[in-house]
Amino acid sequence: MSEGTLNQSNAEESAYVRNQLIAFNAAHLSEDLKHRYEELNFNIKNEAGDIVAGVLSTLCWNWLELDILWVDEKQRHQGFGSQLLLEIERIAREKSCDFIMLNTFSFQAPGFYKKHGYQLMTTLENAPTGHSHYYFKKDLT
Repeated sequence: MSEGTLNQSNAEESAYVRNQLIAFNAAHLSEDLKHRYEELNFNIKNEAGDIVAGVLSTLCWNWLELDILWVDEKQRHQGFGSQLLLEIERIAREKSCDFIMLNTFSFQAPGFYKKHGYQLMTTLENAPTGHSHYYFKKDLT
């Protein structure tokens, strides 16, 4: 094995590594999938213009990954989370995604996702300590 020097990467070096993996992955994908990457981010504002709920998601290849869905504690149970989730699902179907995947913690909203038809794929116990980390998927096809 040749010798190398271990270094902590700066932003430019991290981007280089990321782009190398993207190029490798693209070589293994069909032409119609290899350039499918799009961030889909939405929010809901109150009358004062303050953000009270938001969703951050990424369409990648043939699925959509929901990264963050947040609703202000004082605004919960008013349908904002469902409104955002349903919009993301609508767009994913419109863009011919096969499924949506997401992860959530036991202290967040696993019941909310189950209520919306998401299936639990796996659970990591004690991540973080004293809690569970859930991974969900919803098939769209």
